[in-house]
Amino acid sequence: MRTRPLKVALLGCGVVGSEVARIMTTHADDLTARIGAPVELAGIAVRRPDRVREGVPAELVTTDATALVKRGDIDVVIEVIGGIEPARKLITTAFEQGASVVSANKALVAADGAALHAAAEEHGADLYYEAAVAGAIPLVRPLRESLAGDKVNRVLGIVNGTTNFILDKMDTSGAGYSEALDEATALGYAEADPTADVEGFDAAAKAAILAGIAFHTRVTIDDVHREGITEVTAADIASAKRMGCTVKLLAICERAADGASVTARVHPAMIPLTHPLASVREAYNAVFVESEAAGQLMFYGPGAGGSPTASAVLGDLVAVCRNKLSEATGPGESAYTQLPVSPMGEVVTRYHISLDVADKPGVLAQVAMVFAEHGVSIDTVRQQGKDGEASLVVVTHRAADAALSSTVEALRNLDTVRGVASIMRVEGE
Repeated sequence: MRTRPLKVALLGCGVVGSEVARIMTTHADDLTARIGAPVELAGIAVRRPDRVREGVPAELVTTDATALVKRGDIDVVIEVIGGIEPARKLITTAFEQGASVVSANKALVAADGAALHAAAEEHGADLYYEAAVAGAIPLVRPLRESLAGDKVNRVLGIVNGTTNFILDKMDTSGAGYSEALDEATALGYAEADPTADVEGFDAAAKAAILAGIAFHTRVTIDDVHREGITEVTAADIASAKRMGCTVKLLAICERAADGASVTARVHPAMIPLTHPLASVREAYNAVFVESEAAGQLMFYGPGAGGSPTASAVLGDLVAVCRNKLSEATGPGESAYTQLPVSPMGEVVTRYHISLDVADKPGVLAQVAMVFAEHGVSIDTVRQQGKDGEASLVVVTHRAADAALSSTVEALRNLDTVRGVASIMRVEGE
């Protein structure tokens, strides 16, 4: 067994970083046995050195992340600071020094993964980021390695625990969006500024990473259609229940039927209660992968938090260290298909549309005519009227998103339609 330890620099010591440091210290013997050489935490870069970090050796703490990465004796850099800069510069500097990188930075990988992979390859280093998607759930490695000989056609899942908690509370308790968000914040599931979660940015970054790996093509966060959950109402939840559905924020990555393009999108959707994703509660994550040979695979577990994310980081650390010992590198970027990402308008699915209309004869016929004129077939209609006003709920057959958008625009121009209360896609059938 090699006696010189592999030296690790840790960038960031927040919730995840401190847990990584704790496990590396307390499980040092196990990590040594699994890797085949000792692993030494050589330094920890932080922004606030005076902050108390229980179990973290004070002598390892520094505020100079660049100097730590440039030391010359660092074998692996673990980056858990997040954001684009200075993370990107620190990672590329690590590669230039010959160090491999383990990252949990979904935003950076989704925005600039191709350049990072190229830099890693240029310097003979590894870039691993299992922790960037779905916390402790093994997902990146199965897609990148276990299914490398298969053809993945679809990835469908819940990849943000905060929004799943909020929607679950709205469904089970009847709470409104604001009430459910307040509870999520009080329990620590939502940040003080929840925008990245509730507006779908977090899930969109993860969708970009998953689509790129699954379809062997380059997909960035800018390619992902994104809608959040802030407009989901108690009425939407109740309407879903009447249909035998529940509402989830879904990340959906699909290969076109002809194989010539892919799509990636994040938005709230109704899914049948019979679908396994419907039973994913609280802040848990779950992802369905559909491939030609393996069929349907489901990955389920905690998608965030210090310990689960640290578990994924350390799994990557073990793999990268083993590669270092064997003087090899693991899988890099696979983008050989170079498939284009189709716009959202070409996505085909079903829709649930709720309209506020005048309660008088002929309204339903007018509405149905608009749907027909734009090539959108109606599956079911439910109408409820009171005091001269009515609610009209239309569920369509499968149609292109562009056709649905033009239909809604035409509906808004009808004198008898007082408003489009909500539009939601229906998935998972």
